Amino acid sequence: MKLLRVGNFGEEIPAIIDKENKIRDLSKVVNDFNPESLNFEILDKIKKVDLNSLEIVESNKRIGSCVTKPANFFAIGLNYKAHADETNSDTPKEPIVFNKSPNCIVGPNDNIIIPKYSSSLDHEVEIAMVIGKKARYIKEAEAQNFVLGYCICNDLSEREWQKHRGGQWVKGKSGDTFGPLGPYLVTKDEIKDLFNLNLYLDLNQKRRQTGNTSLMIFNFNFLIAHLSQFITLMPGDIITTGTPAGVGMGMSPPDYLKDGDEMILEVDSLGKQKLKVIKEK
Repeated sequence: MKLLRVGNFGEEIPAIIDKENKIRDLSKVVNDFNPESLNFEILDKIKKVDLNSLEIVESNKRIGSCVTKPANFFAIGLNYKAHADETNSDTPKEPIVFNKSPNCIVGPNDNIIIPKYSSSLDHEVEIAMVIGKKARYIKEAEAQNFVLGYCICNDLSEREWQKHRGGQWVKGKSGDTFGPLGPYLVTKDEIKDLFNLNLYLDLNQKRRQTGNTSLMIFNFNFLIAHLSQFITLMPGDIITTGTPAGVGMGMSPPDYLKDGDEMILEVDSLGKQKLKVIKEK
């Protein structure tokens, strides 16, 4: 299933893509895609619905973030070796974990705002996992039993704030609009090979990032098992899993996002984001 949320910001309704690629209104089946409903019971309920009985949503409606109001938005740093190398960082011996504020979440086609005092905003195409049931002390082989689905995340990062403002990455990772998610939350049955997905990011129609999940240092299952040793993962929690090489910080000289830039992010099976960058006034 491809699940999404459509409508004006703060007024989104849950929806689903049918076999003819039409958007269908799910609001009579589920209230929203948030921690109260992001579970396998709700998925089973949706699977039983005749999609043709659901109202069609106009295709020109804004697409919001595919999920909302997570209790936790975790992220993994330096999870592709080429990205670690381009940032002159050591390859991590175990996952680097940090938080993004849930308030940074926006839709896949919304404007990205360069904050007033920012001069080094950077892009990071990633794949995010959404947890579907409580996970604590789980084994790597069991990890997929706890994943509801996957989506694209742009882990936008203000590098000066991340690197030089007190040692905590969260400051550089949590600005308004720094977490576009979607367009869809894609359930596992829609993904042929989770460990061979291509990731791309184009900036102003030029390819900047290319990667493949086969090149992750710590794969999806390891990350879930690892995190669950320290933190109880709950339904609706988001884990975004690291970016491949090609970020602006890794260029010589660094090349950061500017007013008017346009980004296209694409991941196999997960759809596409189209984002315009604007400077806060």
